Amino acid sequence: MAERLLVIEDEIRIAQFLQRGLIYEGYRVDVAYDGVTGLEMARDQPPDLVILDWMLPGLDGLEVCRRLRAASDVPILMLTAKEDIQDRVQGLDAGADDYLVKPFAFDELLARIRALFRRVQPSSLPEVLRFADLELDTGTHRARRGERYIDLTAKEYELLELFMRNPRRVLTRDLIFDRVWSYDFGGESNIIEVYVRYLRQKTEESESEPRLIHTVRGVGYVLREEE
Repeated sequence: MAERLLVIEDEIRIAQFLQRGLIYEGYRVDVAYDGVTGLEMARDQPPDLVILDWMLPGLDGLEVCRRLRAASDVPILMLTAKEDIQDRVQGLDAGADDYLVKPFAFDELLARIRALFRRVQPSSLPEVLRFADLELDTGTHRARRGERYIDLTAKEYELLELFMRNPRRVLTRDLIFDRVWSYDFGGESNIIEVYVRYLRQKTEESESEPRLIHTVRGVGYVLREEE
């Protein structure tokens, strides 16, 4: 079932824009136009994530955030025109998980929502992923090719895990950015190429270890055995 989002925003135009856009993206969306109503809605029908404006009538977003956090671990994304570092610190200290300054791009809002949901997903039990003679232990974050163990950095591990969970599937650059780097890098960055090169160097130490991560020109990359 789609995740339920609660938008607490007093500017009707912004609230309705967010509601329409998020529903279009497949979320269920409730809207409250003040802090007290938002707290009541969160209590009566607990959301999976809250998008919370700072400047609210009556009960401001900072106090709403504190009360939500005292009652649950629901992810909270604060929206505000306040952009000073101290304001951000204050919002995060009140219990917010992330902070987005107005005006913002809707695509960035979506990316931050996805990132917050990834953080709260329960960790799965450790398992060993296998493809050809390559293994990846999700418990130790170590790889092995044949009898040779491979040490990985955190990002190398995340990228290799993505490939290992999607064997023979072409992964686009946009998908890889979203799953591994979230919103931290723009589409023009060559960070993917750099990390694919790192993984190839570590998994192809000798001629007896043929390439497994292949480039699909103009599209992305795929984990498959050489033909």
